[in-house]
Amino acid sequence: MTREHQTLALILFSLFIAVTLGITTWVSRNRHGSAEEFYAGGRLFSPLENGFAIAGDYMSAASFLGISGLIALFGYDGLLYSVGFLVAWLVVLFLVAELVRNCGRFTLADVVAARMSERPVRIAAGTASVTVSVLYLVAQMVGAGSLVGLLLGDSGTAARTLTVIGVGALMVVYVSFGGMRATTWIQIVKAVLLMGGAVTLTVLVLLRFHGDFDQLLLSAAERSGHGRRFLSPGLKYGGDWTSRLDFMSLGLALVLGTAGLPHILSRFYTVPTARAARRSVVWAIALIGGFYLMTIVLGFGAAALVGPDEVRASNASGNTAVPLLAAFLGGGARSTGGAVLFAFVAAIAFATILAVVAGITLASSASVAHDLYASLKRRHARQRSEVAVARVAAVGIGAVAIALGLLAQDLNVAFLVGLAFAVAASANLPVLLYSLFWGSFTTRGAVWSVYGGLIPAVVLVVLSPVVSGSPESLFPGVSFQFFPLQNPGLVSIPLGFLAGWMGTVTSTEEPDVAKHAETEVRSLTGAGAV
Repeated sequence: MTREHQTLALILFSLFIAVTLGITTWVSRNRHGSAEEFYAGGRLFSPLENGFAIAGDYMSAASFLGISGLIALFGYDGLLYSVGFLVAWLVVLFLVAELVRNCGRFTLADVVAARMSERPVRIAAGTASVTVSVLYLVAQMVGAGSLVGLLLGDSGTAARTLTVIGVGALMVVYVSFGGMRATTWIQIVKAVLLMGGAVTLTVLVLLRFHGDFDQLLLSAAERSGHGRRFLSPGLKYGGDWTSRLDFMSLGLALVLGTAGLPHILSRFYTVPTARAARRSVVWAIALIGGFYLMTIVLGFGAAALVGPDEVRASNASGNTAVPLLAAFLGGGARSTGGAVLFAFVAAIAFATILAVVAGITLASSASVAHDLYASLKRRHARQRSEVAVARVAAVGIGAVAIALGLLAQDLNVAFLVGLAFAVAASANLPVLLYSLFWGSFTTRGAVWSVYGGLIPAVVLVVLSPVVSGSPESLFPGVSFQFFPLQNPGLVSIPLGFLAGWMGTVTSTEEPDVAKHAETEVRSLTGAGAV
């Protein structure tokens, strides 16, 4: 990239960072340090504000960079991510949002532990939430590294490393000083910028083809080198049965995973009522739906105008397809217009990463402090000490995410998020649904459900082609691959539900009928909700 690209993009990066740090500083002067303020922003956000924040939290680097890149490289098969990420919100709207807002205070474990023995349930749920959050954070770190790698070229290896470390440091600052209130406003600003950038690029792509979407698809297929196969299923997930099962596994994880994501569930606690939570989801679905429709245009636009070969040459996983498309639409990589549009899109993508990592870090640090720490020291822990632990936890989680992000720099960010969704759907969703809808569910069932989904999901990822056994693996030089699928969801999600059922039916514990009745009334009516 030219020096103009570098200078302009760095100026816009710095501008957004300065604005978000200003928001954090302003918010930190107006907080009173309570757990409710830190974790839930005082529950003062309107449905519209929270809807924008949910969209900003959800539309991550995987959405903007990864999905468009996969569509540019693999055509029809890349659409699975756009469809799966969007359809998942129907599960959230109809089964989760309102009930979670009524039953919990700050975290997923609050809902599950409402009628169980708190300590084992909180430890299990907190462990699963932190695991999912770290996997999600890794994807954002990889996205940041890809952007800077494109900006600085081959000489930017050290800069990519420093970028990952810098993003980790910034997310710790946002969470530690601003809590949920600052994080929410950062996400709102980011959502507005991202939608604006996506609309701009979508309009420019469609203008190139005079509004003819069919012509866009035909041009993408011709440029891809695969012809009509580019517009048909099977280019990435076709052929043998392993690929087809991988396709089904990924789809299952994407559709069910959103309802188990800790940073999404925590957003329902920032509004005053369950009705407001439900309306927040409606706003979020409208924004997210429009955005994912635009990623389809951007992905095929990158294939048609930039070309899969150039996208792959820039980044083997396709993470830089959208910035390359922006430079092309602006008049070419070395033109002034191309430099301006590239810098604008790169800055938006960087803003996306910063906003999402702030939300995930806050949710995971809340799980550490409110679930793990408070479970072990509940009698001696005050609210302020719990918040202090959350701030320290943010530092530790940031360090782990930085290390893993440096390790996984060559993987597609949407693919990495797919793994996080699989773990969330395996470990968090079964225990959440059982707790809300099964009156006989017991503590043993809850603990078994979490670990019965979490452990197989993580183990199968470690034993899959993602980690070893292929040139695209994290460790391509060794092979301890025993599980053929890249996504474990097809196996680990049913195991999570099965483990919860087995734990319950083999438990000697008598279900607390009164507590279940109280929880059911509270979840459906909101009576007694915080």
